[in-house]
Amino acid sequence: MTKVRRSADTKAAILAAARTRFAAEGYRSASIRAVARDVGVDAALVVRYFGSKPGLFAAATDIDLRIPDLTDVPSSEHGERLVEHFLTRWDPGTPEGQVLLSLLRSAASDAAAAAGMRELFASQLVPALRRLIADESDAPQRAALVASQILGLALTRSVLELPPLEAMPAIVIAANVGATLQRYLHEPLRP
Repeated sequence: MTKVRRSADTKAAILAAARTRFAAEGYRSASIRAVARDVGVDAALVVRYFGSKPGLFAAATDIDLRIPDLTDVPSSEHGERLVEHFLTRWDPGTPEGQVLLSLLRSAASDAAAAAGMRELFASQLVPALRRLIADESDAPQRAALVASQILGLALTRSVLELPPLEAMPAIVIAANVGATLQRYLHEPLRP
């Protein structure tokens, strides 16, 4: 029983170290050896648990966006509430924020990471928005527009740390970017 516990602890430590490495260095620069060194284990153990660098990355970036169910929230607040939620989720001081920032940094230069980001949004954002909009067939287009704002916000605020956006209060960002999301969610799409 102790061996199983240690094994689970080691696997968790490897994932934590991988998240930190991928967040700081991106997919291309982070290595299995560096992750193993961070945990104090042999790289072969990392391979045993995760198979390969892509396997480790997939496990380290597997995350639930925990998009809130806003069906009981007045529709006039949907955009702002989504921005508030994502500002919390993208916080680089949290493990979830590290994972999301890893994906974002890596997606810009790696096809597998980009595919992971697309899958994350397709499997989680589209269904969440489908419940909020009048014409469910518009959900993929509206989700893509919402994602463009959310990803752009994360890039400029948390990766590029673009002043003054990186220091701007969350309430100000949510109100202003939320207005744009509101339009994407509920106003007619222009041809």
